[in-house]
Amino acid sequence: MSLSAFLTDRLGEGAILVTLARVEGSTPREAGVCMAVGHGATAGTIGGGQLEFHCIDIARQMLSEGLRDQSLDIPLGPQMGQCCGGRVRVSLKRVLPADAALIAAREKAQAEMRPAVLVFGAGHTGRALASALAPLPFRICLIDDRDDVLSGLPPAVTCIRMADPVEAVADATAGAAFVILTHSHALDYRLAEAALARGDAAYVGMIGSATKRARFESGFLRSGGRKATLARLTCPIGGCDVDDKRPEVISALTAAELVRCLLGRSHPARRRQVHDEPAA
Repeated sequence: MSLSAFLTDRLGEGAILVTLARVEGSTPREAGVCMAVGHGATAGTIGGGQLEFHCIDIARQMLSEGLRDQSLDIPLGPQMGQCCGGRVRVSLKRVLPADAALIAAREKAQAEMRPAVLVFGAGHTGRALASALAPLPFRICLIDDRDDVLSGLPPAVTCIRMADPVEAVADATAGAAFVILTHSHALDYRLAEAALARGDAAYVGMIGSATKRARFESGFLRSGGRKATLARLTCPIGGCDVDDKRPEVISALTAAELVRCLLGRSHPARRRQVHDEPAA
């Protein structure tokens, strides 16, 4: 459940929004992250551990006593039972209807800013990858040219049936990631060529082997592609250091690649990021 949904559900009984207003040094989470605390449930996290437990206790005390706001200045040392060594300033505020509406608007804006990941191919590995990516702060689209493979995915995954999936490459936003694992090598090659030709993709990955990559590279160069462009292709996806081809393993390794690529400090979406809040 999102923070805004959690808060809206509890406006009658009351809820406290807990925000890390300022952080210094090493801390469990970054400045700006929030969690919501109700009488018997919470949504989101400010990092867990004793800091979070302490803030939940204070928030519920505020609810019981009818207090509206409070600030805490907490060193994360032995007294708190944490060894981070940093310091946090925490804002605790009772949520009003207008606050819940503002948080909902912020969540919508944040969702629209998330990096786009287009997964081509809804076979075993494509579905496993889409499911692995669903809880992460991405906009995920799973594309296939078949009708019978696009059901049963998490709600966070947008599923599209296209007669020619290559058309989706041209329509993608700048800085998108393209993960190619269809049922057809020929289609994989067309998708990879189209994604590389854009020049603005954050990630272009294709499932396969060293042999498949070599064949793609040979055809790409014969058709006029530049050798330097091939350096931007990740193939095989997920790396070569784990010798396990189960779909779930490949999807986990590929998800880790995408997190590093799209949420790393150098990615434009990361540099302009407004902090996303995790769902409870």
